Amino acid sequence: MASNGNGEFSFTTGNGPAAVTNGNGAARNGLAKIQTTPKNGGNGVCHDDSSATVKAQTIDQLHSLQKKKSAPTTPIKGTQGAFAVALSEEERQMQQLQSISNSLASLTRGTGPKVVRGDPAQQSPHHTPKVSSHHHHFTPTISVSDSALKFTHVLYNLSPAELYEQAINNEKGSFVTSTGALATLSGAKTGRSPRDKRVVKDETTEEELWWGRGSPNIEMDEHTFMVNRERAVDYLNSLDKVFVNDQYLNWDPENRIKVRIVSARAYHSLFMHNMCIRPSPEELENFGTPDFTIYNAGQFPCNRYTHYMTSSTSIDLNLGRREMVILGTMYAGEMKKGLFSLMHYLMPKRQILSLHSGCNMGKDGDVALFFGLSGTGKTTLSTDHNRYLIGDDEHCWTENGVSNIEGGCYAKCIDLSREKEPDIWNAIKFGAVLENVVFDEHTREVDYSDKSVTENTRAAYPIEYIPNAKIPCVGPHPKNVILLACDAFGVLPPVSKLNLAQTMYHFISGYTALVAGTEEGIKEPQATFSACFGAAFIMLHPTKYAAMLAQKMQQHGATGWLVNTGWSGGRYGSGKRIKLPYTRKIIDAIHSGSLLNANYKKTEVFGLEIPTEIEGVPSEILDPVNTWSDKDAYQETLLKLAGLFKNNFQTFTNYTIGKDNKLTEEILAAGPNF
Repeated sequence: MASNGNGEFSFTTGNGPAAVTNGNGAARNGLAKIQTTPKNGGNGVCHDDSSATVKAQTIDQLHSLQKKKSAPTTPIKGTQGAFAVALSEEERQMQQLQSISNSLASLTRGTGPKVVRGDPAQQSPHHTPKVSSHHHHFTPTISVSDSALKFTHVLYNLSPAELYEQAINNEKGSFVTSTGALATLSGAKTGRSPRDKRVVKDETTEEELWWGRGSPNIEMDEHTFMVNRERAVDYLNSLDKVFVNDQYLNWDPENRIKVRIVSARAYHSLFMHNMCIRPSPEELENFGTPDFTIYNAGQFPCNRYTHYMTSSTSIDLNLGRREMVILGTMYAGEMKKGLFSLMHYLMPKRQILSLHSGCNMGKDGDVALFFGLSGTGKTTLSTDHNRYLIGDDEHCWTENGVSNIEGGCYAKCIDLSREKEPDIWNAIKFGAVLENVVFDEHTREVDYSDKSVTENTRAAYPIEYIPNAKIPCVGPHPKNVILLACDAFGVLPPVSKLNLAQTMYHFISGYTALVAGTEEGIKEPQATFSACFGAAFIMLHPTKYAAMLAQKMQQHGATGWLVNTGWSGGRYGSGKRIKLPYTRKIIDAIHSGSLLNANYKKTEVFGLEIPTEIEGVPSEILDPVNTWSDKDAYQETLLKLAGLFKNNFQTFTNYTIGKDNKLTEEILAAGPNF
């Protein structure tokens, strides 16, 4: 290698032994010629010409180049006329911040906080944030709070990846599992707290809602709600940052509800990102004012000296203000079910039946509804790889068909296995939230059989994580209405075909067993009745929902079925849980229509029509009396359960179902007779 005197160095290839070039470029040793030419007239600086230099002068600038904006700019839909003015990106963001500030407004002070987008931990020390300024120019007085002097940073509709970073960096107990899901803890509360849920009773709701014996609606007055709202808002405004989700409920575009969730934890934001319907970037730009707002200050307790408070936890629903306040519990399921209660109030006003049910559809368009409380198998049985999943928990039945209320699934994880529930198993991946599970500290592999934290371990994931999910989540009118019961007494048949009156009776009764962990304080299954298979969430009297269901089933020719996923051969503790493969065979026979053509016989006491044979299911278990070795014990237990049914139904006998009392009498006659 040599210089030619002009700053050029070269290697050349010769025919003989390789040789180093001389000043004229002659080669030696057979090496290829490499030439470099100094730039800018040979300023003496050495350059690496193998790639372009990075367009940054500092590390911070380099990091800023790593990310790019993804939000589109689209015109506001519905803008009319030649003089319509399109908003700039900055104006849109200012309007968005103004809306969030209004949501967080203290009603006593009449203003919202100074809100700015972004994580304060990632702000440059010299960065001056842009904020909405409608309430910032004022003369400080003695009534100004500290929170009014600071910025509240809003982390708005973050992506799952961003929320992972927030949770892992800031929330103790957050980890990434071996499959990529985010494992987190819900704190002291690992289930819902129905005794701490309150609903504002005003002139309107006093007449419309179900109050009194059997009702889940425990009253509170407007003033107490405002005390708790102020407490939640003050707590959220005191934080350096809050998470805000703007999302939708209901896949039916004609009956979609806009919801805003303000929370303090990335876990809660990711949970609701999964469980509500995720807006497109265009929809998000034009989201506007929400129809309903949740203030989740669950890390902060309520004041026990406040009227109507019975613990440090309070979940408060104000239908007039379209707001919900959460204090003293970080269990994310409170948000999901609070919104479900809202839909149970709003949808019947539109002559739409809201349902606590799973829903799937066959390849021929046959739709089935699955009613059942937590632990009855509703999520498991509605998630069938041979059918399209419309949804696993909450639906609406309109004049056009069915639609899912949610954008995700919330599955129980206790004893989950790949073999039994492959679709749910495979859905627990990046983006999914795992609540209160136990995992190996090194491999991060989850042990779904471990109940060290709680038996109510859960997974929340977007519905599109199920391979056969039907998107959009809508379908035609149902052909089968399946009522699932987890019978802890072990005397109900694995499957019964119901007439319309029996369907209404068992729908209103909502018999099942509370499976351990689904509510705080429940350690083992115990028999219970939950009207409409969801009494904890319904707002109106059960007979109103039952009348709507009867009308729709009659109009569209749907068949009712009662399926026991509980015990057989004895009550809980002595009998055995009916095997899931048998239940799946029963459900398959319902879907295919073959069970409609089976031979039936009637049981005593309950008068249920049970098939004598189902392919793939042992015939001896179809009649529960055959599985009990002690027939006297069976008869005694059967009569005990029948008595519980009768006692429970006394709550509903004074209500007229439908236009006259005929249907009420038919339903009463459809109950147990002994």
